[in-house]
Amino acid sequence: MIEAQTTTESIDDFLVHGVTEVERAVRAAAAAEVMPRFRQLAEGDVAQKSGPHDLVTTADRLAEEYLTRELGALLPGSVVVGEEAVHADYAVYDAIGEDAPVWIVDPVDGTRQFVHGDPGFCMLVALAQHGTVLASWTFAPALGEFAVAVRGKGAWLNGEALHAGSPGVGGSIDVATSHPDYTTDAQKRDLLGLWTDGVRPRPCGSAGLEYLAVARGELDATAFSWEAAWDHAAGLLLVEEAGGTHLTKAGEPFRITGGNALPFTAARDKATARRVMDLLGGE
Repeated sequence: MIEAQTTTESIDDFLVHGVTEVERAVRAAAAAEVMPRFRQLAEGDVAQKSGPHDLVTTADRLAEEYLTRELGALLPGSVVVGEEAVHADYAVYDAIGEDAPVWIVDPVDGTRQFVHGDPGFCMLVALAQHGTVLASWTFAPALGEFAVAVRGKGAWLNGEALHAGSPGVGGSIDVATSHPDYTTDAQKRDLLGLWTDGVRPRPCGSAGLEYLAVARGELDATAFSWEAAWDHAAGLLLVEEAGGTHLTKAGEPFRITGGNALPFTAARDKATARRVMDLLGGE
């Protein structure tokens, strides 16, 4: 492992000069491993992980392998935490809380949509260190949308600045919630407060694209009940840099290192975040 001071200098330099290199790597992974299989999956290309709603495809596995090679080479001393690697060995996840800069990768976010030929999926990459997300890349290759965020520098979609804005004062809000197919009965009960006047809840699709919808001002908030960093890290920074915020049930920002009081929200502004958390029993 390289020295801490050198790592800090390397990351600072990378955030100035290397952001476009990551975009190229993500686009290349999509072109090589994901899009050739979109609507072309063979019978042996799809498997279940923990159950019938938890799917993995050949595209997930090969895109993660591709990104693991490329991202590690872009920033010497960094490590990669990918969804499929963690599924194979949960100890891989521990790197998120360690000293080395870490790439957090979801090679296909919205695998169910991908399997069904729905373009509403994306690829997520975040660069973090010491539990802080420093930059993120969200690519929806079937939709032609690429969003980038750099901490303290802003967020962009296809080169245009993103601004989450605020919903109308006192008006109804649209909230994407954890999908019932992926939630326990207890988690469903935690979300029940959203079914009230002035809120229009709906099940989420790809978490990454829901975060993008908040960052671009098309969705007021999310309400999620799970912690997996590969689903949240990229999108949370995108929302922050577009002017939004996030809160857990304890009234604190979400931590990618885990141990959060759930559920949590990401919202277009602080008032909306507080409104959602009040409905969920937050402080």
